[in-house]
Amino acid sequence: MLTTSPAAGGSDADSIPTAAAGTAALPEAGAAEESTFAERQSRAPYVEALRSLAEIDWQRIHVPGHQARAENAPGVASIVGEQALRMDFPMLFSGVDQQTWQLVTPGRRTPIMEAQDLAAEAWGAARTWFITTGASGGNHIATTVVRGLGTELVVQRSVHSSVIDGITHVGLTPHFVHGAVDAGLGCNHGVTPEQVEEALAANPESAAVYIVSPSYFGAVADIAGIADVAHRHGVPLVVDEAWGSHFGLHPGLPSNAARLGADLVVSSTHKAVGSLTQSAMIQLGHGPHARALESLVDRVVRSYQSTSTSALLLASLDEARRHIVSHPERVAEAIASAEAVRSLVKNDRRFRDATPDILASPDAIANDPFKVAIDTRGAGTTGGDAHFQLLRDHRIYCELSTPSALLLLVGATSPLDVDRFWTALQALPEAEIEPERPVALPPSCERAMGLDEAFFADVEIVDAASAVGRVSADSLAAYPPGVPNVLPGEVLSADAVGFLRGTAATPTGYVRGANDPALDTFRVVAH
Repeated sequence: MLTTSPAAGGSDADSIPTAAAGTAALPEAGAAEESTFAERQSRAPYVEALRSLAEIDWQRIHVPGHQARAENAPGVASIVGEQALRMDFPMLFSGVDQQTWQLVTPGRRTPIMEAQDLAAEAWGAARTWFITTGASGGNHIATTVVRGLGTELVVQRSVHSSVIDGITHVGLTPHFVHGAVDAGLGCNHGVTPEQVEEALAANPESAAVYIVSPSYFGAVADIAGIADVAHRHGVPLVVDEAWGSHFGLHPGLPSNAARLGADLVVSSTHKAVGSLTQSAMIQLGHGPHARALESLVDRVVRSYQSTSTSALLLASLDEARRHIVSHPERVAEAIASAEAVRSLVKNDRRFRDATPDILASPDAIANDPFKVAIDTRGAGTTGGDAHFQLLRDHRIYCELSTPSALLLLVGATSPLDVDRFWTALQALPEAEIEPERPVALPPSCERAMGLDEAFFADVEIVDAASAVGRVSADSLAAYPPGVPNVLPGEVLSADAVGFLRGTAATPTGYVRGANDPALDTFRVVAH
């Protein structure tokens, strides 16, 4: 269920829309045009079509097997509700023209096409695809698109593990750019235009540039500057904007990558905008590089998308877009609640606001106001202990912790209950002696062979002590944030093994790609 022509919000012009940072309205639009924009964005055509279908008294003799009746799947109905079963139509049926009742009506704009058009307009993209495999699936799509352009790319080292998976699966050769690292807080940030310029000059056969912005901790990179560098070298810019799906939709937020010159953008809509988990978008930028990608992106999206795409996930994307664009007051309230927490932290004896640290990163030109980083150094507790005790004793589940910090993610239309959080934070016990804080992030390991060569090699399982000095067959990432600490083909160092085992031993620790949960054993390339 994909659009077959450029979105209504798109443009054939080479110029990029220059909407003010954070605004979802059309650039320099008058009152009449803004009113028309608001009226268009108040609709959710795919949602409305599904609801209309669900109101009909059907005798359903087709997939899915519950056939819309709670008694056929009572356990499932107890999880999602009977209304969700009624709206769980198969992909072709949910595109039915309810006037002609034909599965396919050539030339007709289907509800899903209209919904994607509205999303493209809202984010200032030339075209948008809804996907139901999350931003991880979006990164697999984007890396496959890059492989259609060539065999090499310049890529930020601290990308999500799904980017590494995608690069490995399609046989790309990465030229890594190592971005900023805050060893104190234990987090990676982004890269600068100068770093990308240097990498492209050193690797002229690269077919694309692939970066992340914002970082997990909310550092916003200079997308416009990096796009300019990429385009001067004749290659497109791909941005994993998973953590910035809300960018560009309110004046109080940074602008988004599609408006700033990126050619292909992966947006994890569920993270902050509030669609259902696993729903995401692929956005096409503007200009000649983006236009040259459109047909390839369309075919790759189709090849990765399930032929039984969830109507509920697609509908949640349509509804979430309508809600955030139509209710700027909710975004303002959410921003205010995040700022209220920052203000309390700034004036607190134990905890410290880490926002200045994030903005001090050499790549950061702004920060995401919805990521609240609280430095726990000097608070008599580690970030991990604070995370665990808030969860266990107060039923407050934060986004992430490191040995030195606690990270909150405030939903873009979900104002935080500041009093509840602050009362719980203040109730955390304080040790008389500062706790020992393990190394936050190990240095990158030495590369011995290619990603795909190691991933597809014969492997053997060895214990942790024996793994040191051996070549990893896996991508191993402390999760969240999911940035690989070890890549396939890298030599496992004692620091990396110790860090990953230490992560797994914490109450909130998890390592993606591990052979076993405790990392007592490792999968390595066979001798």
